Amino acid sequence: MDVLKTLSNIGIVPVIAIDDADRAVDLVKALEKGGLPAAEITFRTAAGQEAIKRVAKECPEILVGAGTVLTARQCDEAIEAGAKFIVAPGYFDEVVDHCLEHGIPVLPGCATPSEMTKAINAGLKTVKFFPAEASGGVAYLKSIAPVFPLNFMPTGGVNTANLLSYLTFDRIASVGGTWMVKKDLINEGRFEEITAITKEAVKTMLGFELRHVGINCKNAEEAERTAKTIAALFGFEYKPGNSSDFAGSAVECMKSPYLGTNGHIGIGTNSVDRAVYHLGLQGVEFDESTRKTDPKGKTKAIYLKGEFGGFAVHLVQK
Repeated sequence: MDVLKTLSNIGIVPVIAIDDADRAVDLVKALEKGGLPAAEITFRTAAGQEAIKRVAKECPEILVGAGTVLTARQCDEAIEAGAKFIVAPGYFDEVVDHCLEHGIPVLPGCATPSEMTKAINAGLKTVKFFPAEASGGVAYLKSIAPVFPLNFMPTGGVNTANLLSYLTFDRIASVGGTWMVKKDLINEGRFEEITAITKEAVKTMLGFELRHVGINCKNAEEAERTAKTIAALFGFEYKPGNSSDFAGSAVECMKSPYLGTNGHIGIGTNSVDRAVYHLGLQGVEFDESTRKTDPKGKTKAIYLKGEFGGFAVHLVQK
């Protein structure tokens, strides 16, 4: 498994400070049910190592890591417990070097140009940006990103209100958050509430919305006639194209039949790659022959396998 890529596809990494290891398994199952099969369990509490151990043993489908790791000894304790990645609040040479020697992904906290330079010199590609909001937030990252070839996992002050401002910046690998794993929710066993908050976070992150409906026409003449008729009826702009004509932005008339018996439905999303991952968790399959990528290798569009009421469905990048 490419741990860092998986964390990027998941998008949101719950950052957990847990007081009772007995609650760890129920907690991560609640997160998984909500759509986030990942957890950064911190060493801020005495229960951290045991909680990681129990999750790694009982929930192998969860990508569990250790957070607030300050020493090489804690690295060893985390790895022994089953952590698949290490997160530190700052750049500690001892921690970074130890992780690199043992081949475990490490995300040191970097908030200054000096720390980011050290990370690049160590060969790292992704770092934690902490404390994110207090350090200038996404505006700060956008100002320094051209200088530093790094991806970032902002943590600290990230919530539903600013989530998309981070995740829509292409240098953000993922974000770390605590708003769905507040201590009172964990200690009181309010796991259904945790699941509900998590579902809402995933829904916000993916941002699914209907973008257009494509109609399979027999030929270019029928496509032009259909698009012009719909445009005239409803005051939409008629926009001719190479393979299709549009009536406004919501109705696409194909000049020759494509996927789907009747046509296709385009669903917009904030990240096609993350959407593919999360829908895949629900058993959805995709037609890889239809995947279109941008110059950076990120997916711009892809069709789901099968039809829905005679229509194919594809995801498109907003």
